[in-house]
Parts: sequence; structure tokens; C-alpha cells
Amino acid sequence: MQKESNAVLLRIFIGESDKFSGKPLYQYLVEYTRKNHFSGITVLRGLSGFGKASKVHTSDLLELSSDLPIVIEIVDTPEKIDELKKMFDETGCIGSALITEESVKIYQYGKSINN
Repeated sequence: MQKESNAVLLRIFIGESDKFSGKPLYQYLVEYTRKNHFSGITVLRGLSGFGKASKVHTSDLLELSSDLPIVIEIVDTPEKIDELKKMFDETGCIGSALITEESVKIYQYGKSINN
């Protein structure tokens, strides 16, 4: 069975060393979104990348970086994404992260846990 719906994908680009409330920022966001019943979140760790400072972060074996690029993807309704962005503004947890947002169509296959 296929279920189709529209949603918003929020992509947050940070560094592995970014922290908030004494823990890695990506961990804080996973805990926050789970606690607040968001549809889904995925944290991706990059092998290499650079940001506005043009400093390359890499996982080269000779130079193990402790600040690899992290991409956090959060998918939910426009209302839930707006709620999350409001939290970013109120807490300042995101710092100088780059955030992108796009409308997406979700195709969900198989049985849902509510069936």
C-alpha cells in the first residue's frame, strides 16, 4: 500500500563539534524532535566538506578531524517545521548553521505502525 503526502524538508548543515546545552547539537536536535513528536530526523556524517570559512574538514586517515561536516534532515508538516524554526530563534541553539528548506512529496510504502 502506498500513501502520498506533502511535507517540508529542513536541512541543517553544522560541524560535528557544534554543541548546545552541554551535548552535541545533532544529539540535542534528535532528542528535541523525538520528544516533540516530529515525523522524522536523520543525521548524516560527511567525509569531507567546507563552509563559509572555506576550511576543509575531512576524515583523512592521516589527519582525523574532530569537526566533520554533519547534515541533519528533518521532515514534517509546514506547521511543525515553523515551530522548530521558532525554537531555533528563541534558544539560539543553531548558532551560525546553514539551513535550507524545500517542499517535498512523501511516498510511504508498506504498513504503517498505526494499521
